[in-house]
Parts: sequence; structure tokens; C-alpha cells
Amino acid sequence: MHAHAQSDPLARERGHLAASRAALRAMREDAESLDIRDVTANWVNAAVLERQLDERIKSLADLAHTPLFFGRLDYLHAPGAEQAEGAEGEEFYIGRRHVHDADGDPMVIDWRAPVSQPFYRASKKDPMDIALRRRFGYTGGDLTAYEDEHLSDASEGERTSKLLQQEIERPRVGPMRDIVATIQPEQDEIVRSGLSGSVCVQGGPGTGKTAVGLHRVAYLLYAHRERLARTGTLVIGPNDSFLHYIEQVLPALGELEVKQATVDGLVAHVEVRGSDDAAAALVKGDARMARVLRGAVRSHVTLPTEPVVVVRGSRRWRIPAYELEEIVRELLDRDIRYGAARDALPQRIAHAVLVRMEQSGEAPDDRVQDAVARNAAVKAAVKAIWPPVDPAKLVLRLLSDAEFLAAHAEGVLSEEEQKAVLWAKPARSVKSAKWSAADAVLIDEATDLVQRTHSLGHVVLDEAQDLSPMQYRAVGRRCTTGSATVLGDLAQGTTPWATRSWAEALGHLGKGDAVVEELTAGFRVPREVIAYASRLLPDIAPGLAEVDSVRESPGSLAVRRVDDLDAACLAACAESLRQEGSIGLIAADARIPALADALTAAGITYLSPGEETTPDTRLTLVPASLAKGLEYDYVVLDEPAAVVDGEPDERTGLRRLYVALTRAVSGLIVVHATDLPGQLA
Repeated sequence: MHAHAQSDPLARERGHLAASRAALRAMREDAESLDIRDVTANWVNAAVLERQLDERIKSLADLAHTPLFFGRLDYLHAPGAEQAEGAEGEEFYIGRRHVHDADGDPMVIDWRAPVSQPFYRASKKDPMDIALRRRFGYTGGDLTAYEDEHLSDASEGERTSKLLQQEIERPRVGPMRDIVATIQPEQDEIVRSGLSGSVCVQGGPGTGKTAVGLHRVAYLLYAHRERLARTGTLVIGPNDSFLHYIEQVLPALGELEVKQATVDGLVAHVEVRGSDDAAAALVKGDARMARVLRGAVRSHVTLPTEPVVVVRGSRRWRIPAYELEEIVRELLDRDIRYGAARDALPQRIAHAVLVRMEQSGEAPDDRVQDAVARNAAVKAAVKAIWPPVDPAKLVLRLLSDAEFLAAHAEGVLSEEEQKAVLWAKPARSVKSAKWSAADAVLIDEATDLVQRTHSLGHVVLDEAQDLSPMQYRAVGRRCTTGSATVLGDLAQGTTPWATRSWAEALGHLGKGDAVVEELTAGFRVPREVIAYASRLLPDIAPGLAEVDSVRESPGSLAVRRVDDLDAACLAACAESLRQEGSIGLIAADARIPALADALTAAGITYLSPGEETTPDTRLTLVPASLAKGLEYDYVVLDEPAAVVDGEPDERTGLRRLYVALTRAVSGLIVVHATDLPGQLA
């Protein structure tokens, strides 16, 4: 090492960054130059290997604005090795992905590796064998600052890292960024919890629950790559604009193979063109509908009254009705899927025939049993006893035919509830029906009763508080053999059927043993803003802890009573646009057209939610119904009373307002012409 670099630590660290980038480039060139033609036996193997190589090359990309490493750990002793007295520990650079030099020695360690864990967890109280923790600050892609913490030096007090604070507070334009450099100890515990258990994270606005969920997926993929590559991982979000907002986090963490979907997308067996009123949606989303569907599916089985006679050559084999009935009852009692039982029935009948053949001295083999199972008389009997069920047709019949519904909802749904779900005008066919989102979930449940839904290794469910019990069941079916990470905030439930407790939700999901963790430290929303919004908590989610924001930013909240709403909103937007970062103008859905016209007339360009901000257009016009999960540096909130009035009931209205009040990262201006809701006064 040159003498000047030793006296100038920043130059030394920049040198390591340049060397690491060169090493990553070499790793990528190695991958690109591999010639796989000689090693593969056939084109199928070649195609698979080719795809794996492409993925590998893609994962070795050096992303310009995501620094390769963000921290350094100096261990007192070499990790994991029994060291001789006085042996020096090692230095590890902690980053987004593993990088090694030409000799295979690590230049950057993946943040998910065990050796990186003290970067997030070590403290003065428990230094975890760390002498020094160094954090790096970047401007653009350049390393411009560092900050040291001597964990083994007791004379130095605990203090909050300035770089950490700046990284958390940096204005954001564009999609969601990862928080890999700023994960807090209580977040890290959730991120690194094992694959076998399910975890539910209750977290108020700005506590980083979405980021924690995504980082947990990245961690699990690192720790259990083989298993999850086989079984698959899925992130479920509330809508497409939300998924678009988060979709760039995982690639930045080196993960490319996670699928994303909405609940509606998962259950898209039919085209959704209709909608339900709140009363119908509540009943259709109720877990009792599963019992109604189960009865309706099983009602298609008719106990046999006729014998089955199988003719083979010159012989006739007769299975009497009482024996067939025993076979059918046994299949019903075993409680297997309707379709699996239907497939098993011809084999069971054929087996009964084979027993008789053997009794009369024949020696039939499996081929004979298969032939008997396909015999016309057996097929006809199966069709009469256990006909195929089309899930969509079944749901169509339940919603159109009052008698059929009553037969299966008797003692499960009240007469009012049955009336609420019945269609006023019955649809003629599955194609012509105006299916609603809740109907599609019922069809999904019926589909699973007929044939098992494929289960994944891990599912992340974000904004979970808005799901109905039947939607929880639909998600739960997709991770019956895997685990789940459930993320949400009970105070932000804005559907009439929103979850009242996590225990109840996890029960419907089939993950009643999940651990519920509560995140209460806020990192994104300023203290004044979250305190103002928290005035609504006693009404919307009694018993929930208030978020305690670590961000002191005086002057981040302004509440203005005005005469001319549109003009005041435009003025507040213009004021916010003078700051750096993104702006969200949030308003009741009914107010959006008027505000759109006012913005256009004033010559202010704006985006719709989910569209990417650019340096020229930083303002997004956000209907209150789409604000959930999104964040803006500055928020202008138009007429809180209108946001509350836009919902079917007051509790949902106040919850919608709570969501709208908590989207700001740096500042919030509330503009109102009518009185504020009493809770805010």
C-alpha cells in the first residue's frame, strides 16, 4: 500500500471500490466467455444452462446508482476460527452482492451472509466481536464520506449515525429503493427469521414493513436457494401501481426470480366486469361461504341404486348396489378433493371386479384392472354417481338459483345474507355473467375443492389488512406447504371487510402459528406529521401502538383553512415544487376531475399513481383510494372531510384519511374549506 493512501483513508476506500468494480466486471466477463457447447449432451440441457448463464450474467450487472458496498466491519478475531492469542481479525466490506478477486478471495461480502450480520445488530452493549463498524456515504455513485463507530471502545457513547439519518431522509424520485444499508436491529430480526416459520409484521406508516418483507425474501433466497428455486416465491400486493413501485427493489439486491401478483390476478379464472355493493361483498368474502361451496360441490355425488355389470369375454361380473355404495361412502369420508375421488372411483370399482375374478380362479394383473376401469359400464356408473363439476358453473348456479343456494346455505347464511348475494338478473352462462372480484375468489375456492391448488415455497402478502377472509383462504392455498410473510397495518384497513385482528386473519390464511411482530419505530414520516395522523387511532384501531418517528423535522406540517380550495391547492403544490423531490397531491376521488382541470389550466404537468416521476414532472395527482403504500417527499392533502365522506361508513373514511395523512416523507400541507373531522380538531 502507498504511504499516502494510509494517511488518506478515503483514498484507500475509493481504491477498494474501484478494485471491487473491476473484479465484478471480470466475474461478468468470465460468465460471458463460458463456452457451453462442449459440456452439454443435448439441446435441452444447453437451453437450460444458457438460461442459467443469462441470469448469472444479469445478476452480475454493476448498477451505477447502487453502490457495491455500503459498510465495513473490522473483526477483533477471525470469525469462526480458533485464533492464537494476538491474531488480528479481518476486514469485511458489506454490500449488495458477493464479489471476489481473481484468486477467489472476497472483496465484498453479501449483506445476507452470516459474517455481515453484526453490521445490523452489533451495539455497544453487544459488540459481537466487532472493533470497528464503518458506514460509507455516496453522492451519485461516488464514495464521498465515511463514519466510524468503535464498538469495543467503551469511552465512546452510543450515538445515531449521521450517514444513516441522511440515507433515510434522502428525497426519493422514482421507484422504491432498497433499505439494505439502513436495516435496523428490530427489522433485521424479521429479515433473518427462518424459512419454516411464518411471520406477520404489524407496522404503522413509515416503519419499513414493505422493505422488511422484500429483504426477507432476498435473505430466504440466499439462505435456501435450492429449495426455493424448486418451489417458487411470490410477492402479492394490493394493485399493479404498487407492484410497479416495488419491482426494482429485488433486482438491486441481486434477486431476479421472484414473481409478483395481485390477489385479483391470482384468482383470475373468469373475466371480472361487475362489482358488488358492500352488503353482497361482505357476505361473499365471509369464510362461511367456504362451507356453502363445499356442500354444493359434494351435493353432485348421487349414491348408486343400480348394480354395475361388467362383461369380459363370455363372463359377466356383477357388483351389487350396496357394495358400490360402500365404495362411494368411503371416498366421501376420506375427504379428498372432489376430482381426486372421481379419478379413484373407477379404479375402486375395477378392484372389486378383480377380487371376484380371483375368487373364481383367474389370475388378473394390473393391465386387466386398468381395462376394467375403462369399461363402458364402469364409465357410465361413474358419470351417474360422481359427475364432473365445473367450478365457475357451480358458482353461477349458487348466485342465480335461490333454491340451490338455500339448500346449501341453510343454517350457514341468514335469509337476508342469501338475498344479498343472489343476482337480481340471473346470468345465462359463465361467459355472459358480469362476475365481480369477490365472485372470482368463490370460483377459486370451488376450483380448489375439485382439484388441489399448487403451493409455493414462500409467499409475501403486503397490505394484508384489506383482504376478506375468502381472499386470505385463496392466498393460504398457495402456501399450504410453504411459509408466509404477512405485512400490514390494521389502522390502514379501508375495505368494509377489513381485518380486525391478525389472529383472525392468520387463522383464515391457515398460518395460525405465525409469530406477530410489531414495528413501532418510524423512519420515513416526520414526527409532527405522524403525531397529527395518530389522533385518529383511538377511533380507527383502538389498542394499536402509535408510531414513534425518529425524524425530528420542525415545520413539516401546515394546516390551512381557505376560501378557494382549488387555488389554495395549486399554491401549495407550487410551494412544494420549489423543494427537491416528489410531490403527491392527494384528494377524495370525487375531487380529482376538478383538480386535474385546475392543474392543466395553471400549466402544471402531473402524473397518475404508478407512473414514474422525472426531473421535469415531479407532481402526482393521487385519488385517495389509490394512495395506500405510496410515498412522496411532499404531500398536499385536499379537503380531509371529503376524503372521509367518500367512503361507505365513517370508520373506513377515517382510516382512508389516516392513509392519506401518512404518505409524506418530508412535509405535509393540509388544505380545507369545510371543517376538519372532529378527531383532528
